[in-house]
Amino acid sequence: MWSRALKRQTAESEPVDWDAVYAEQLPRVYNFFRYRFGDSALAEDLTAATFEKAWVARERYRSDLGAFSTWLFTIAQRVGIDHLRARRDEAPLEAAHGHAAPGSPEEEAQRRSDMARLGELLAGLAERERELVAMKYGASLNNRMIAQLTGLSESNVGSILHRVTKRLRAAWDEEK
Repeated sequence: MWSRALKRQTAESEPVDWDAVYAEQLPRVYNFFRYRFGDSALAEDLTAATFEKAWVARERYRSDLGAFSTWLFTIAQRVGIDHLRARRDEAPLEAAHGHAAPGSPEEEAQRRSDMARLGELLAGLAERERELVAMKYGASLNNRMIAQLTGLSESNVGSILHRVTKRLRAAWDEEK
């Protein structure tokens, strides 16, 4: 998934091409937060905060210690933790003004229903399991990268994700 330019840059300890990194990693970071918190607007804000923190700390990145994406997702994890610490469960009504839903009302209702069900199922998971699911399916990280970020072994990550996915599928099918 890594671009050749980014691999070459990090391998040679050259400066990182931030335009390429942003274009390549933005969807992964956004999806990590989208899966983790279930809110598109919040995912956008946290993604922006992650890239801002990475930009400010760009001189501290060392390619000899790990892949750039690992460094970036470590920042994303910390941004998520900071959000949870400062979170408020309220949103002003004005925030919903002017947001039109794509597709037909029926499609949107089904999508919202499915997302709500998935959100409820994910909320029932342990914190560590939710984070692993967000990394795997939201950010499309592989088990090796997740293991590096969490300190778990690669096989442990795979086992946990397999069990969680199996439980989620069973719960999804029960509710149908």
